[in-house]
Amino acid sequence: MEKSKKTESLYPKEIFIPLILSVAIVILDQITKILVVKSIPAWSVGWEFFNGFLRIIHVYNPGAAFSLGSDMPALLRALVFGIIPLAVIVIILTVYFKNRDFTTLQRWCLAAIIGGGTGNLIDRFFRPEGVVDFIDVAVYGFLGFERWPTFNIADSAIVVGIIVLVISFIITFMDDLKKRKKNGEKEAENE
Repeated sequence: MEKSKKTESLYPKEIFIPLILSVAIVILDQITKILVVKSIPAWSVGWEFFNGFLRIIHVYNPGAAFSLGSDMPALLRALVFGIIPLAVIVIILTVYFKNRDFTTLQRWCLAAIIGGGTGNLIDRFFRPEGVVDFIDVAVYGFLGFERWPTFNIADSAIVVGIIVLVISFIITFMDDLKKRKKNGEKEAENE
């Protein structure tokens, strides 16, 4: 099997440099959470901006997104929201290092997801109250919410990373389809 030029040209720096983003996200996420915990009493609003559109608050989320599973027994919650996400991060890291076909953008997206997941896992393992959430945004009835469920830097990194990664995969897939169609047309002309 012939190696592609993409595989041959992938240097360790192209693999490791995006992981700097993972580390930066974890650091920024944890610093912001520490600042929130130290400066805003739990379950209260610290600051409001833009006439209440954006608020910095201090809440804990023992569940997942939208507080799903927060009423589960503690042991089950630890398994579902601690061990399983840890396994997912390990799988993503394994694929990240083994797959040489990711584009640079896809590597940066995966690094954002890894950093965000790690930031929230630190809370899950070291904060018995749950993950610290503090960004609270008004959405004025969108999807039935007056305010979007509170989130943090790690959540933002995960969501943005996933959205851009999916768009990138779609674009890559569409480009591959166009190339195949073009190659098929060339082969048909040569026959």
